[in-house]
Amino acid sequence: MGVLSRPEEVLPLVKLRVAAGRIKRQIPPEEHWAFAYTMLQRVSRSFALVIQQLGPDLRNAVCIFYLVLRALDTVGGTKDYKVLMDKFRLVATAFLELGRGYQEAIEEITRRMGAGMAKFICKEVETVDDYDEYCHYVAGLVGYGLSRLFYAGGTEDLASDSLSNSMGLFLQKINIIRDYLEDINEIPKSRMFWPREIWSKYVNKLEDLKYEENSEKAVHCLNDMVTNALSHAEDCLQYMSALKDHAIFRFCAIPQIMAIGTCAICYNNVNVFRGVVKMRRGLTARVIDETNTMSDVYTAFYEFSSLIESKIDNNDPNASLTRKRVDAIKRTCKSSCSLKRRGYDLEKSKYNSMLIMVVLLLVAIVLGMIYAK
Repeated sequence: MGVLSRPEEVLPLVKLRVAAGRIKRQIPPEEHWAFAYTMLQRVSRSFALVIQQLGPDLRNAVCIFYLVLRALDTVGGTKDYKVLMDKFRLVATAFLELGRGYQEAIEEITRRMGAGMAKFICKEVETVDDYDEYCHYVAGLVGYGLSRLFYAGGTEDLASDSLSNSMGLFLQKINIIRDYLEDINEIPKSRMFWPREIWSKYVNKLEDLKYEENSEKAVHCLNDMVTNALSHAEDCLQYMSALKDHAIFRFCAIPQIMAIGTCAICYNNVNVFRGVVKMRRGLTARVIDETNTMSDVYTAFYEFSSLIESKIDNNDPNASLTRKRVDAIKRTCKSSCSLKRRGYDLEKSKYNSMLIMVVLLLVAIVLGMIYAK
């Protein structure tokens, strides 16, 4: 049945589709800005959607910041964005039109990230400290940079480096967990970001986790990695709770909720080693539509943490630590005294076919109104 079995996701999906179409129609006329926003959509459709939450000046700065870091990543050899590199002069032209505060933040973070990435070209991720350091260079510094851009825009206080770092690390670690199979099967050489200190407790080689005969060990290793990532969640909640500007809040909160949701899907899930594991599009649309206040964030983190808790196997070697971290997240959310009930679920539908038909009829009416304007 797909989306038809989840009528609560239909209207958010419609809104998401309309928003995506609006983005394509809002490409700026100037050549350099047209290239920047077109390229942003090509390299990351999800980021291109989330960035639309921001006001024009900050949106331009974040767009260029993202593209500059993508170009740096290309130089590092992990992605091939030939078009971006061939026409990078257009990105440079757009950069020069940004306010000086924005330029200084982008320059500083790009320089620091380049130095850090160079360090790991020949260095393996051996220890958990190495893992944290690598994630700091490729994502924590992005958190630093965004905090500086928000501050330069005049709407936010400058967040602490520690909290900014955790915002980046939480997202990056979840991506590394989710992308295990893609990275390990990379041609011509595997990309290995899981720290040896963790995976060597379960297998002799990182690639051994993908083999079916090692499924139980692989899941234990996976849960170890997820438990490590959860250590950043409380910092993320603290960072978001301090944001003042609604647009910046949504820009930050939506990816963080997607991360905790992906965390819940990946935890104790052997399919991470078999194929693509991600939140279904309808649930993603709901998160985008329903994330407007800190109460919404607390609710999402509480519900997805509860889903992780429901999947903890007492025989898992990390069960005690996982439960401790989940409990800490839930306590923080509950102490806000602002929890709602969203009913986020990862699997099944609770609705009958008659309700589905009613919802579809309402959606058809809404679509008619949208396209009549």
